[in-house]
Amino acid sequence: MSSGGSSYGDIHRYEPARESTAAAIAIVLLTVVEVVFVSLFVYGLMSSWASTEFGNMFAGALLAMIFIDLAFILLLYRKEFLPDVMIVKKRRRKWEDLYVREEDKDGVEVDTGDLTETIKQAVYPYYKK
Repeated sequence: MSSGGSSYGDIHRYEPARESTAAAIAIVLLTVVEVVFVSLFVYGLMSSWASTEFGNMFAGALLAMIFIDLAFILLLYRKEFLPDVMIVKKRRRKWEDLYVREEDKDGVEVDTGDLTETIKQAVYPYYKK
């Protein structure tokens, strides 16, 4: 579904999310696995696994698995349950990204009369004259 509007902020394209049941079940199962990994990691911290060589490596591997599992949960959620929306944005020119007016894009000469005002204008982009 798309709209014909081309003004700033109009929705150009909107595709609803698929919201599949298989993805919801996968997210629930991955969340259960995440809870198991977190509980094992907390148990390892409480029982001082970090004092042994292999316990420290096991705790590090558990921490890595926690973040990898969380990444898969977020990936599935974003892909299956968030709509794809494209919004019309204002196109900006190169000098607008630097907060410089078009007529000042080539720069200004340094005036020796009031050097502090020139430096303030160069450093602070929103400085009022």
